[in-house]
Amino acid sequence: MYAELLTGAVLGIEATPVSVEIDIMRGLPTFNIVGLPDTSVRESRERIRSAIQHTGCDFPLGRITANLAPGDTRKVGPAFDLPLAVGILAATGQVNPGTAGRYLFIGELRLDGALQPCRGVLPIVSALKNGRIDRVIVPPENGCEAAAAGAMDVLCAGSLTEIVGFLNGEITLPSYNGDPCITESSQEARLDFADVRGQAVVKRAMEIAAAGNHNVLMVGSPGSGKTMLARRLPGILPLMNRDEWLEVTKIYSAAGLLKTGEPAPFSRPFRAPHHTVSRPGLIGGGAVPMPGEVSLAHNGVLFLDEFPEFSRQALQSLREPLESGELVLSRVFATVRYPADFLLVAAANPCPCGYLLDTKRSCNCEPYRVRRYRSRISGPLLDRIDIHIEVPRLSAADLMGQSKEESSGDILTRVERSRKLQAERLEYTKRENQAESREPESDDGPGGSPKAVTGAVYRGNASMTQADLQRHCRLDREGQLFVRQSLDQMGLSARSYHKILKVARTIADIEEKPAIREEHLAEAVSYRCFDRGWV
Repeated sequence: MYAELLTGAVLGIEATPVSVEIDIMRGLPTFNIVGLPDTSVRESRERIRSAIQHTGCDFPLGRITANLAPGDTRKVGPAFDLPLAVGILAATGQVNPGTAGRYLFIGELRLDGALQPCRGVLPIVSALKNGRIDRVIVPPENGCEAAAAGAMDVLCAGSLTEIVGFLNGEITLPSYNGDPCITESSQEARLDFADVRGQAVVKRAMEIAAAGNHNVLMVGSPGSGKTMLARRLPGILPLMNRDEWLEVTKIYSAAGLLKTGEPAPFSRPFRAPHHTVSRPGLIGGGAVPMPGEVSLAHNGVLFLDEFPEFSRQALQSLREPLESGELVLSRVFATVRYPADFLLVAAANPCPCGYLLDTKRSCNCEPYRVRRYRSRISGPLLDRIDIHIEVPRLSAADLMGQSKEESSGDILTRVERSRKLQAERLEYTKRENQAESREPESDDGPGGSPKAVTGAVYRGNASMTQADLQRHCRLDREGQLFVRQSLDQMGLSARSYHKILKVARTIADIEEKPAIREEHLAEAVSYRCFDRGWV
């Protein structure tokens, strides 16, 4: 007796088709699962046996072999329960094998046969939606997630009993007809900059960060408003487009963090892990690699409060994703890639007690303690942060004033306008490079090939390539003289120089200026104030 069904295995945020083959032969009663299953898949044997018996069907007394092909892909998680159980019933003729072979099955079984939601449904359906099968059966809680992939008819079943009745033509299963797109904003996105008194300079820096997707480091005494400002940053970021939203939802699906019955909202993620988070918790990892906080913040904001208090290993692990926008986790059985293109917002005190820069309270820290505290943030990591800003203590007049502050909606309007200019500039660059590529004798120069420009991830001015900088950040004579003097006086690195050009380009975009002027460069240089120390 033989049957074959289709399901999928998730690795990272991508999935691969898995053929579930069931072969039942005469012999001593055994149930073996092969095809590189992990412990959670092997444990499904007892769940499947109990679930089949509770549906009123017969569990075969013979030698059962279940093969999960291809055999070189690790199979992880309880989502294989349902296809294995249906495969056994199809092989024994208790359900129609021909009907069962036309569906994709995903779901975890309880001992009584009820279906439980499982993670990874969206990556599986997205990977298999253009294949030979266009119908999927999932638990009701995963219906919205499966429908988000599109191009598949999603049926919801609450138990194995319902699926048996459906495959035998006795009942019908309800289709998921809800809207898979949830557009309401998260709590962080509803927080308004109008609630923040004073801090005009810091608000300006946050607007620039949002417009160009620039990383930010805020240094100030306790209670100066660093956390309050950071939590309002998502409110001035545009909503994600469909492709960004689908990628974020895949990450949360693979991590099992989607809310029951709905995918992620279109507002950008905001993650704020505690400073005691481990390195695997921050960047991802484990024997079976799972996404960490940097991937959960993909297309959104990663807020690291008490920045120097994070472990040195955790902080140094941020250097790769900050540079490349993705994270590669290598294991013996596979190499997993997780997207990690986030906007980093870090907040720190200037010293262990926190009052070194305070104008009202004195600092009691010894110089060596201050130096040791600052050294926790390495120079290479600090170099990768575009904007450094001091957050001063609020005066009584600012704190108790009744003046109306600018709302997040007003700032968002300028941010969206700036990002539109950047998108138009990128599209123009693509067309120019495509035109150049058609010239047989064209010389694109280092990093200027069409593939290098059009194939790169481009999210704001912060991700401009070297070719983009040469093309869009040209300086006039006054600007070149100003930058040369700044580099000599501050001893900035080449990376810092490029950061200054990118931030200046964003400032010019906010003001809708076609060229970078000296005042734009001066403001950008002022945001490198910690390159020579925190004071």
